[in-house]
Amino acid sequence: MLKNAIPLERAPLEACLFDDDPCVLAIIVGTEGPSYRPLGAMMAIFQTRPSVGSLSSGCVEADIKLHALECLNSGKPNVVRYGLGSPYLDIVLPCGGGLQILLLPNPCRETIQGVLHATIRDRRTCTLNIQMQSGDMSMTIEGAPVPSASVVSLTLEPEPRFLVFGKGPEAVAFTALAQSTGYETTLLSPDPETLEHAQNVACQTVELARPEIPASVSIDKRTAVVLFFHDHDWEPPILKRALTTPAYYIGAQGSARARDNRDMALRSAGVSHDELARIRGPIGLINSARDSRTLAISVLAEIVSLERSS
Repeated sequence: MLKNAIPLERAPLEACLFDDDPCVLAIIVGTEGPSYRPLGAMMAIFQTRPSVGSLSSGCVEADIKLHALECLNSGKPNVVRYGLGSPYLDIVLPCGGGLQILLLPNPCRETIQGVLHATIRDRRTCTLNIQMQSGDMSMTIEGAPVPSASVVSLTLEPEPRFLVFGKGPEAVAFTALAQSTGYETTLLSPDPETLEHAQNVACQTVELARPEIPASVSIDKRTAVVLFFHDHDWEPPILKRALTTPAYYIGAQGSARARDNRDMALRSAGVSHDELARIRGPIGLINSARDSRTLAISVLAEIVSLERSS
């Protein structure tokens, strides 16, 4: 059983839904020592089309495919081990660790569809249970996995997503960067030019008529809220509302002086000291980033780092 919740690996699971090519779902179910990929990492392997996902830095994928095709022929799951304790002495993991990989031929599409529906559309955590011997799969919503030596239980969380509020090149650069890495990202802005620039790079946008978080916008514990305003009067109402949500990251662009003025305005609006402590600012891992691209990289790195450590 894998005890820790892991972010959903969307692409390999979606690939398993292709109905024109037999598929094997490969999952890392055990590691020993250092590992390039974490527990729960997935890879979809096919007879004719290219594989989707990876389980190493490239050192075992070709051999995994050979074992996967054998699973397709037998119709039975298999567990393959590489590195420490492996019978395949000619395949060496550069990291020096060990990998245990479960291979599931023709995984249940109905269960996979349920997992994707729950985590992507409903943004709810779910547990995927897999019988090691039979390959039978089941899913539970928000339920704790049941310890068992014969069952692999993966607690899958929705992928992180970003709500970006602001105006100007910084807001556009961050939104475009986050979206380009595969994160669901929405830019909310009162500025038509900012919205147009974001739309030109295929970003999802929402026009703001006033400084607020629209009622139609939901924020869950896997959502990051980040503000890029030069007109800091827009910030307090949005931040006050964001603080009532379970967002895992709330941050706002600006200098230390801008942060202090923002905190003063929020305290006057009834925001407590503990609530203010949730707001990050100045934001980013690079001090005094002076162009929009550097700031975007700096802030995205900070948010992803926080999400990975939580």
